[in-house]
Amino acid sequence: MKKVITYGTFDLLHYGHINLLRRAKEMGDYLIVALSTDEFNWNEKHKKCYFNYEQRKQLLEAIRYVDLVIPEKSWEQKISDVQELRVDTFVMGDDWKGKFDFLHNEGVQVVYLSRTPEISTTQIKKDLNDIN
Repeated sequence: MKKVITYGTFDLLHYGHINLLRRAKEMGDYLIVALSTDEFNWNEKHKKCYFNYEQRKQLLEAIRYVDLVIPEKSWEQKISDVQELRVDTFVMGDDWKGKFDFLHNEGVQVVYLSRTPEISTTQIKKDLNDIN
């Protein structure tokens, strides 16, 4: 079984997220999503989420491409995740290009997928703020 992992916040879930998850799942048999916890988002990424971790986890678990959702609690956990979960392919959006190439040393294929250009959570938040 070929395992794929991706990481993210997945707040205000939209079709760009679905595209990423679908394309990641096409690379293997089993897709793991490491979902950033509220604490990690706030303390490390300096992001405040609209939906809390449990709500975002429920949304991801309802998507047919996703087989397992685990918490992302730190930047450093990626190496232990790919080792412990026996991951074959690590997938991220191309806005992270080059940042996780060190995972090649763990025997993992690292793939950066192009983002859906016309949609982003940041843009949704900006557009909603502009309405008010």
